[in-house]
Amino acid sequence: MQFTKAFEQAACIIILLATQESGKPLSTDEISRRLEVSPSYLKKITRKLVVKQIITSVSGNRGGISLARKTEDISVLDIIEAVDGSISIYPDTGLINLVFKGGKYVNKGSDIIRNVFRNADELLNQYFSNIKVSDLLKEGFGNSEIPTLDWNRTSLIEFLQQDRGEQE
Repeated sequence: MQFTKAFEQAACIIILLATQESGKPLSTDEISRRLEVSPSYLKKITRKLVVKQIITSVSGNRGGISLARKTEDISVLDIIEAVDGSISIYPDTGLINLVFKGGKYVNKGSDIIRNVFRNADELLNQYFSNIKVSDLLKEGFGNSEIPTLDWNRTSLIEFLQQDRGEQE
């Protein structure tokens, strides 16, 4: 199973929003520019995240998007389900029944295969639901403080230069 590129883009959106200064929505134009995706494509992804109540959208001149929940309350599974739907690694097209039609064990065999993959889906759901965005960010930044900046005005290069200056 492979997730779509929309998952990676949604994850990047969540990271940008998680590190955005509180109370300052992030412009979708800025996100579109940073991710190098068309504004219309970005709107499709953000709409899915809004529907799942992961982000909120504010219209207007000072509008944009921001997180609807704390990063501690957003799991990787939430993001997956928002952009790619529920996890289902076995397509179950009915081919087994078609190929072995009338076979003595075809129904039992199909049920066994379905159960194996249903169990695998459940294990993946459990695994991804236990991974919180906050934990990934803390691990990535190497501390419990998640740095913030105004992505609408600050470039990543400027941020990294500020970060290096504080460490010296």
